[in-house]
Parts: sequence; structure tokens; C-alpha cells
Amino acid sequence: MKGAKSYAVVCAALGMLLATAGCNGLNSILRTNDPELIYSKAMEYYAAGKWSRASTLFESIGNIYSGSPREDSIAFFNARCKFKSHDYAAAGDLLDLFRRRYGRSVFIDEAEGMYVLCFYHMAPGPTRDQTMTQQTRTAIAEYMSRYPGSEHNVYFRQIDSELLHRLYDKAYYNAYTYYKIGRYKSAIVALRNALKEYPENDHREEIMYLIAVSGYKLAANSVADKQTDRYLSALDSYYSFVEEYPESEHRRELDRYAEHAKDFLARSGVQEEQPEP
Repeated sequence: MKGAKSYAVVCAALGMLLATAGCNGLNSILRTNDPELIYSKAMEYYAAGKWSRASTLFESIGNIYSGSPREDSIAFFNARCKFKSHDYAAAGDLLDLFRRRYGRSVFIDEAEGMYVLCFYHMAPGPTRDQTMTQQTRTAIAEYMSRYPGSEHNVYFRQIDSELLHRLYDKAYYNAYTYYKIGRYKSAIVALRNALKEYPENDHREEIMYLIAVSGYKLAANSVADKQTDRYLSALDSYYSFVEEYPESEHRRELDRYAEHAKDFLARSGVQEEQPEP
């Protein structure tokens, strides 16, 4: 145990020593005040994938090369270092500035593509607010419109499809929350809005099922003077579901609810309108 512990201490100390040596190396390069040397070392770090060190050096000479042929390349490489370091917020800001300032740069296509990917990497999962997801899809559409022949478009179509399905999930989860807590009237509205906004929703069958169930439970728990109309509405939802998913695993349950609704209407002397075949 003592040997293993000593080995761990030595490794930690060695790591700190290497990190210090790296910082000292950067500082010694910066202290030269030689832009050409700093640029050369920045490119070496960049080629070696040492993104943080390369970025530090690029940032130190950005103003020095302002107005020179290297201005856009330094700005691009620095932004790409941030991107490669997974600092997508900083990369996005730098790339947005780049695309506005260097519209004719040879790097503009790559910069625009990375700018889109910054949005993509910052977009959260479907249980959270999807504003960033919508912004990413807008950015993708703008990129593909601007660069219709880009080799990146195949990948962008893939992630756009992924993001669309994420929006499907979000619409479903939001609506399901109302159902789960027993707010059936709100659930029906939210579920119908989910289908209206995304007719091809992956959860379409489940959404239509929940509309039918929510309709029945809303009617069953309503005051007497509202039950008739609500049972009729529940049956409309039931017939819509059965027409679209006649073989669904939910069919038996919904058939049972429909029979209860029909019995109530029959006892109330209400003539139910059957859907046209």
C-alpha cells in the first residue's frame, strides 16, 4: 500500500512539474516579443493538438498582425482551438465575429460550419428548453442555403434530423407532464398542439392514445352538466385513434373506456353519432 501511495504522489508531482514546465515554456516564448517566433510556435502547438497553448499564443499576436495577410488565419485558428477545447460558447463568439469580419477568407466555409456546430454542441437534451435547438436548425438551414455544394451538408442533414426528433420528444414530454399530474384538460390541449406542430411526431400513436384517455378521465371526473359533452368528445378521440391505429396494443383499454362512455350516454338518453365508415 505504501508503495502504491508513493507512486501516486510521484505521478502527481510529475504532472505538476510538466504543467509548470509547459507554462514556463509559453512564458519564455511570449517574453521574446518576436511575433514570427510566437506565430511559428503557435502553429506547432496547433498541429500537435495542444489547443490551449496554441490559443494563448494566437491571442497574444492577434493585434500585431491586424491588417496583415495573417489576420484572418490567426483569428480562425484561435477560434478552432476554442472549439477543439470544447469551449463552444467562446468559439461561437469568435466564429460569429470571424464570419462578419472576414467574409472573403479562404476559411469562411469552415468557420461557418464550426459556428453551426457550436450551436449544436450547446443545445440541451429534450427535457430542457429547446431555444438553442431551434437556433441550431436555423443555422443549419442558412449554412446549407449558402453552401449548397458543401461536403459538410450530409452531416448537417443528419444532425438536423436528430434535432427535429429532439423537438418531437420535447413536445411529447411537455404534454405528458400534464397527463401525469392529472390535469387532463390541459393535457388534451398540449397533446393536440404537439400533433399540430409536429404531425410526424415519433410519439404520434402515444399522443393520440393519451388524448383519448385524457378525454375519458376528464369526462369521468367532471360535474354532471359537463359530462355529456366531454364523453362525446372522448369518443371522437377514441374513433380517431382506432381509425389510425386499429391494431394498437392500447386498443383493448380504449375499447373499455369507449364502452363506459357509450353506457353513460345511453343512460342519459343521448344519441351518439357514429363515425362514417
